[in-house]
Amino acid sequence: MSQRNESRRPLAETLKNSASYPRPEPAFRGQVGRTFAESRAEQPEPVKAPEEAPNVVVILLDDVGFAQFGTFGGLIPSPALDRLAAEGLSYNRFHTTAICSPTRAAMLTGRNAHVSGNGAVTEMSSGFPGYNCAWPKSVACIAEILRQNGYGTCAIGKWHNTPNWESGPDGPFDRWPTGLGFEYFYGFVGGATNQWKPTLFENTRPVRHRAKSEDYHLTTEMTDKSLEWVRALDVTKPDKPFFLWYAPGATHAPHHVSKDWIEKFEGRFDDGWDVYREEAFRRQKKLGVIPQDAKLTPRPEEIPAWDTLSDDERRLFARMMKVFAAFTAQTDHEIGRLMDGLEEIGKKDNTLVLYVVGDNGASGEGGLTGNANGVCFFNGVPETIADMLAHYDALGGPDHYNHFPAGWAWAMNTPFKWVKRVASHLGGVRNPLVVSWPKRIADKGALRTQFHHAIDIFPTVLDAAGIAMPVNINGAPQRPIDGVSMVPSFDNPDTPETRKVQYFEAFSNRAIYDNGWWAGTREVLPWKAKEEPLDPDTSVWELYQLEKDFSQAEDLAAERPDLLRRLQDLFWIEAAKNQVLPLDARGSERIVDALALGKEERPVYDFYPGIFGILETSAPDVKNRSFALEAEFALNDAAEEGVIVALGGRIGGYALLVRNRKLEFLYNFCGIELTRVVSAGELPLGDIAARLDFDYDGGGLGKGGDFTLSVGGETVARQRIERTVPRMFARETLDIGLDLNSPVGDYEAPFEFTGTLKRVRFHLAEKDASASGHGSTGVSRSRT
Repeated sequence: MSQRNESRRPLAETLKNSASYPRPEPAFRGQVGRTFAESRAEQPEPVKAPEEAPNVVVILLDDVGFAQFGTFGGLIPSPALDRLAAEGLSYNRFHTTAICSPTRAAMLTGRNAHVSGNGAVTEMSSGFPGYNCAWPKSVACIAEILRQNGYGTCAIGKWHNTPNWESGPDGPFDRWPTGLGFEYFYGFVGGATNQWKPTLFENTRPVRHRAKSEDYHLTTEMTDKSLEWVRALDVTKPDKPFFLWYAPGATHAPHHVSKDWIEKFEGRFDDGWDVYREEAFRRQKKLGVIPQDAKLTPRPEEIPAWDTLSDDERRLFARMMKVFAAFTAQTDHEIGRLMDGLEEIGKKDNTLVLYVVGDNGASGEGGLTGNANGVCFFNGVPETIADMLAHYDALGGPDHYNHFPAGWAWAMNTPFKWVKRVASHLGGVRNPLVVSWPKRIADKGALRTQFHHAIDIFPTVLDAAGIAMPVNINGAPQRPIDGVSMVPSFDNPDTPETRKVQYFEAFSNRAIYDNGWWAGTREVLPWKAKEEPLDPDTSVWELYQLEKDFSQAEDLAAERPDLLRRLQDLFWIEAAKNQVLPLDARGSERIVDALALGKEERPVYDFYPGIFGILETSAPDVKNRSFALEAEFALNDAAEEGVIVALGGRIGGYALLVRNRKLEFLYNFCGIELTRVVSAGELPLGDIAARLDFDYDGGGLGKGGDFTLSVGGETVARQRIERTVPRMFARETLDIGLDLNSPVGDYEAPFEFTGTLKRVRFHLAEKDASASGHGSTGVSRSRT
């Protein structure tokens, strides 16, 4: 007798009849006698999903604007999204959270992001309940529910919800995908990765070997891995439904894509972002994805008009957009390949595809001029137009971490105001949603206009599958879900809205939606830290009637102060209920605080051969302090060489290595300056004790200092550096005996050490950015 779930029924009914998971083990119904002949066996059967339960594929893209893809009026062709929209439904009033980790948490849990501690990206977590990234057991992930109801579960691509202090090789792993209900994970952990040389994990282990073909691209591999998993499940358990979470990380910076894709867009964006918005707006009305009475909102005064830019700026910025468009088109192509693969094995008809076209609006984090190295943004390091023009043809390739200017992000979000991070306006939070389910949806190619939010994905999947929302999972009582099912709208375009109230908050930019009205206040620009402390009592709020004003074009705050005040009060009520407080408007300095959060830092760390793939957030933090590296190794032959220890890559990091029988230390400042410290003489053969000391100047973040290289206690080189990386080296890893991904310096990774490596030891001084930093905790230059 199998354990079969209840047949599918409306979500409201399943919530009234909620279960606890795991279910009690079924009673043995056979018979046990003294001998086998006297007994009757009955083998317990595994839990099976409800009859006709659909496969579920959730596609989540990254940093995508409402008018980016052609399907919703953008100027970038998107045939794969067009096809899905034609066979399903398009939603033009679906909302995210304005930032990455919170949107993902909302979709996976059905609760508002702050409730699960995911109110900020993991790199900016803080020690408050709504922002600590400590995903609680009382807020279960949908994958765990589906797994316990007979689904195969798989997460592919970007995973941005593991706390910094749990992202290391020692775990714990209960907040990794495999600890939250996904039976298989292949992807990267964190906000972004190099598309050409990504930092990847399989389940919880770093990936060492990957295809090294010249045409490798991460999004392509993510599609390949998805299809491999689905096909394997189809071979072994063809009747078992699956839940595939496909989040490739595109089109988040770095905007990496091959030249053949870039060439397709030659000359397409030379007219600039103002013209793009006008053309996209016309296309949106022609396609019917926005109301005919919608208005095109004006350009914010902070973003320059295209015709005020210099010739060099226009040339550079058009190239950056061309690369971004190519990245977008390639992403659409890969999603088309995924859908084709499902069709080839006969799975597409009964597969519910929920395609969320962006976890927030397009990103303005490139600032007003864009950048060739996105880590410069997080470290507060400017890049000049001349610097970036020198790399014009190489943008999009493996040597850069490029991002386009905020003006293009604003254009991608047509017809709305603002961009990613700005939760107060629709440009930050309104993303297209396309739903396909050929077997179930009859109103193919239609538009839906109900107000929905990322938290509605969770209950929609449960409703479609006919699975009860449990009151208890693995011993943990569950907090009620905040989302509502979208399934009723599959059949009826006039289904009444069930989402009446919804708050929004990111970096203190905040808003409240209440029955068609929207009130919001922008506190912080996406590319510039707030210069004065946040004072909520002086915030300037705007008011919009969205039922009549689709794009937030008419601010009614002055006309309806009474209504505005009521909505402001409602925001504080919702904020208190959902752990949104305290508001934190700080900028990149939050990264520094977050790196220390939950991390048990110690003065000495020892590493041994075979250790690699440790994310920077879990590695010893050498920034803004004095430190030392000690390496014990042996050279048995004059030709032996390679990396002893490295962290980071082309866009920032450091490496200690042996090359040409000399000891070298390389320090890469944001991909802009490469400092070399090279021993004067050749290294001896046999056992070697090498040491690199750094004496930090102190007096703030990112200050300079002095490097000293020694062998056997004797100084062999000294080098001064005037500035250091203050907040983040790169989105790559600490590796012992090799450089796993892109190289820190002028060698070809992994440049594995061919001698005999015994140990690498880090000594860290007390981190005190305002002090002199001249050596403590055993890291002074005089110590050997």
